[in-house]
Formats: sequence, C-alpha cells, structure tokens
Amino acid sequence: MSVAFTKEGDSEAFAADLPDRPVSPHPNLVTPEGLAQIEAELTAARVAYAAAQAAGGAADGDRTAMARATRDLRYWSSRRATAQLMERDPDRTLVQFGDRVTFEREDGRVQTFRIVGEDEADPAQGTVSYVAPIARALLGRAVGEVSPAPGGEIEITAIG
Repeated sequence: MSVAFTKEGDSEAFAADLPDRPVSPHPNLVTPEGLAQIEAELTAARVAYAAAQAAGGAADGDRTAMARATRDLRYWSSRRATAQLMERDPDRTLVQFGDRVTFEREDGRVQTFRIVGEDEADPAQGTVSYVAPIARALLGRAVGEVSPAPGGEIEITAIG
C-alpha cells in the first residue's frame, strides 16, 4: 500500500494528547511554604493557559502549549483545592510534619531532612515527603530514639 493512503499522526496531535499528571492518593498535606509554592504554580499555569489561548489555542496555535497549560492548570487547581495546611505544634517534642530532623545511620552518616508535602519534596534540597519511608520512620519519635528505616536503623539526634 502506498504511503499516500496511510494516515500518520502528526507529532503535534500526539503531543496535544498529554496524559494528566498523576495525583497522589495520600492527603495533600502542605507546609506554609508548600502552599505558597502551589499557589505560585497555579498562577504560572493560569498565565501559560491565557498565553496559549491568546496564541490561538488548539485550532490555530501551538497545540502542545495549550495541552500542557491545560494539564498543568487541572493539576495545580486540584492540588490547591485539596491542600491541607499543617502548622507545627510548637509545644510538641516529637517529630512532626514540617520539622527538620537530623539522624545518624548505622554506618555513621549523619543526614538532615525536613518533612514536607509531596509537591514540595526534593531530597537534593533536604526535603522529603511525609509518605517517604524515611519520613515514616521519623514521624512521632523523639530525640535519642532509634527507629528501623530503609538501609538499617537510625537514631534521631536533633529536631528543629
């Protein structure tokens, strides 16, 4: 059969069919900084959507930009609508959401992470999601407690 009679999808049409960003099944707990981050991302998504519409939308303009902007707007709108702001209890001495926790591993390594919401977690920047295994090993524990964690036991040395 001649190639002239086959319908090949153009890359722009496929790009415009972007899947939604996955939304976690866990509660959307956020720190004050995490809430500000979500609001900034939502604002950026609104701006990108308006820019894509102004450029002609899906009919005339860059369908990939419109699809991306629509997808991001849906995601960040959903995350803002479900965000549960969690304030630290300053009287609590156990590890809680929002705390920066220092711990020592069995091999002598000392690490510090802040326990935050899923959208603001970035281990390279010292933040981990509250649903991460290391965070679950730390939450509700006190300084001096030893806890099983991925890779062996850890001892909490400071909470801040």
